[in-house]
Amino acid sequence: MPKDKIICAIDVGSSKIATLIASILEDDRLNLIGVAAVVSRGVKKSQIVDIESAVAAIDESVQSAERMAGYSLSNAYISMGGPQIESTNSHAVVAVAEPDGEIKASDITRVNEAARAIALPSSREILHVIPRTFTVDGQEGISDPIGMTGVRLETDTHIITGPTTSMRNLVKCVGMVGVDTKELVFSGVASAQAVLTETEKELGVILVDIGGETTDVVIFVDGAIAYSSVVPIGGRHVTSDIAVGLRISLESAEKIKQYLAKPHKVPAAAADEKNPKEKKDDYLDLKEVGITEDIQKISRKAVVDSIIRPRLQEIFKYVGKEIKKSGLGSQTPSGLVITGGGALTAGVLDQAKFILGFPARIGKVESFTGLIDEIDSPTFATAAGLLIYGAKSSSSEQMNLPVLGSGLPIKQMTQKMVDLVKSFLP
Repeated sequence: MPKDKIICAIDVGSSKIATLIASILEDDRLNLIGVAAVVSRGVKKSQIVDIESAVAAIDESVQSAERMAGYSLSNAYISMGGPQIESTNSHAVVAVAEPDGEIKASDITRVNEAARAIALPSSREILHVIPRTFTVDGQEGISDPIGMTGVRLETDTHIITGPTTSMRNLVKCVGMVGVDTKELVFSGVASAQAVLTETEKELGVILVDIGGETTDVVIFVDGAIAYSSVVPIGGRHVTSDIAVGLRISLESAEKIKQYLAKPHKVPAAAADEKNPKEKKDDYLDLKEVGITEDIQKISRKAVVDSIIRPRLQEIFKYVGKEIKKSGLGSQTPSGLVITGGGALTAGVLDQAKFILGFPARIGKVESFTGLIDEIDSPTFATAAGLLIYGAKSSSSEQMNLPVLGSGLPIKQMTQKMVDLVKSFLP
């Protein structure tokens, strides 16, 4: 199988490290041929805190996916997250090179280069420059100006930045496994590729990706990203609350959280309020949950209402602050699309609707062939989105990050990203 027909992705998260390998079919569909996920080690809040442990976990995930696919990874798209991710919107204007002729791709490149000329501290670097809309001689709302005639070309772009140190450490860890980083991609941007529909993006939608220790918030307006941020709280905080509240281990708390997230059929007799079985059915079957600890009976309702619900409300209050900060809440009639491992928490949709007042749905990965059952969960949204992002970018010149220690700054590493802007146009 030709190497240029293979796309690889590694999602380095706080709770798991997932590696996906897919082949690009003739009809441009993605055929999943390798899937692996291992428990994350050496990663806190989506940032590397222990290189040795992180490298070991990444290596384990990569090797497992390689064995399944029968393919050896040479490069991959890598997810980048963490509470230090920030974003801003930029406006730029350039004169068209040939005023009497058509606007060319080189004009698009120049105007996007101008848009990325923002003041940044030395500790931060640009991760993405995403064009939102173009204006030609005062005519606004143009998604693709190539081929049009004009003298003045303007653009509004969304720029996502990250901490230089975290970016370098992530690239270094992946490199130590023997995999070149093809591109670092903000995890929220990747998840959006996998779970949002074009209609939702066009109407206006809010993506909420609840990870292990962070939550990504990405807002689309008129088909393009208008705001993105990261909230420093995630699904692991729910697990910790259950462990503290019930005085059990984190492993047992995670099992209870996952068990409560599954739909459970209530016996017909228990549905009768006067039936004494109803109270009995409210207690968790600890053997079915898989808990061997010697603990007292646990009430399902008490765990959901008294422990899980308050933490979910806190998460969505943080999300609400970001929506208010963006000023775009009134421009998102499609509401919320919730994904990530935290989307499987019991009552997450009800609390999202209650706290934020938006319609909400769970975003799942679709549009793949092959081993689709292996990623049939919101937890794989970022990894699957990396594959889709890579496939859209495959026709353009790719950015290969230099080996760390070569003395090249990350600014030079990211210059070629402007060649990929077409893939973001609505």
